[in-house]
Amino acid sequence: MIVLEFKLKGKAEQYRVIDEMIRTAQFVRNKTLKYWTENQGIKLVDLYKQCAILAKEFEWAGKLNSMARQASAERAIFAIQRFFANCKAKKPGKKGYPQFKKHTRSVEYKTSGWELSPDKRCLTLKDGFAAGKFKLIGSRDLHFYAPGEIKRIRIVRRADGYYAQFCINVERKEEPILIGKVLGIDVGLNHFYTDSDGKTVANPRYLRKSEKALKRLQKRVSRKKKGSGNRKKAINKLGRKHLKVTRQRKDFAIKTALCAVKSNNFIAYEDLQVKNMVKNHKLAKSISDAAWSQFAQWLEYFGKVYGKTVSAVAPQDTSQECSNCGNLVKKTLSTRTHICGCGTILDRDHNAARNILAKGLKQAKINLNTAGHAEIHACGQTDLYSLMAASMSKSTG
Repeated sequence: MIVLEFKLKGKAEQYRVIDEMIRTAQFVRNKTLKYWTENQGIKLVDLYKQCAILAKEFEWAGKLNSMARQASAERAIFAIQRFFANCKAKKPGKKGYPQFKKHTRSVEYKTSGWELSPDKRCLTLKDGFAAGKFKLIGSRDLHFYAPGEIKRIRIVRRADGYYAQFCINVERKEEPILIGKVLGIDVGLNHFYTDSDGKTVANPRYLRKSEKALKRLQKRVSRKKKGSGNRKKAINKLGRKHLKVTRQRKDFAIKTALCAVKSNNFIAYEDLQVKNMVKNHKLAKSISDAAWSQFAQWLEYFGKVYGKTVSAVAPQDTSQECSNCGNLVKKTLSTRTHICGCGTILDRDHNAARNILAKGLKQAKINLNTAGHAEIHACGQTDLYSLMAASMSKSTG
C-alpha cells in the first residue's frame, strides 16, 4: 500500500460542508463505541449494523455515504481490538481503553461516494452532503494507477487547508543494490545519530529553534477574546507553525533514513522504548523533538522497499560494554567518553554504535569470519564487511 496526498482547492462553502462530514463521522464513531460499552457481550461485527440504524434514526447522519459510516465504525472497532490485544499481551501501564473523540479531523471513504475526473486532477464528493468538485493540487500523478487500485480516500483537515489522501493497493519495490557495507546506528541528543564508523548526523532541533515564535503566537491567542474571529485567526496561525515543525521533522527523518538504507546493505539500530523515556520530564521535550520512533519506522519501511536488512536490537548495555574487549565500563549519562582498561578510548555514542552493529549481525546470524569485537575494532573499515554480500542477498531475497 502507498498513500498519495493532494491539497483540495475549493470554495469556503465547500470547506464548511467537509467540516459537517467530519463531525458526522465523529458522531457515528462515538455512537458505535457507546453501543459497545453498553453491550460488551456483543460481537464486533454487530457494530457495523449500528451504522444503518443511525442513518435511519438521524436524517443528517444518513447523508454520509454508507461506506464512510462503516469506515467510522471501523475506527472504533480497531480501538477496541487494540485494547484487547494490549490486555492479552499484558502490556505494562495503561492498556488504551477506547475513548470518545472530540476533535476528529478526517473522514474516510472506501470505494464509493467519490469520483475522479477523466484527467484525474479533480475529485468530486457525491454523497448526501454533496460537497462538490475540488481541484487536486500536488506533484504526484494518479494516471499511473487504475481506479480499481484506489481502495480508500481520506479527507483530512489541517491548519493550512484540506487534503485528500489516496490509499493505493500497489507494492513499492526498488531494485536492491548490494554495496557490501554494514552500519550500526546509535541515536542521541547531542547528535541525531552516531554510526559505527564514528560519523555523526547533526540534530536539527526544529522545535527548539521555533520555540520563540511559538511562544509569541501562543501569547497572541491568550490575549484574544474567547469565541471571537480574531482568536480563531490567532489559533490558526499557531497551528500552522506547529504544522511546519511537524513537517520539518518528518522530512528530516525520511531523508536521513533513505540515505542510510541506500548506502548500506545491513543496518542495526536500537529498539528504544521512547514512550517510557519521555517520562523523564527533563529530557521529554528533546526526545520528542528528535523523533527517534519516526526515524526507526522509515528505516524499516525503506529496508523493505530496497531489499535491505534492517535489524532492531535491544538497547541494554550498548553504552556500557566495551566494543573492543567486551568488558562492562559503568558510566553515567553525563560521561561522554568511553575509556576501557584494554586501552580503548572512544566517544560514548561511537562505542555504542559498534556494539549495536555487533549485536545486529549476531541477531541476523551473519558471519563475517572475524574473531569477535577485537577483530572488528582492528579492521575499522566497514568496506571489509563485503564478505557478507552473498549472505545478505540470501536474507533479503
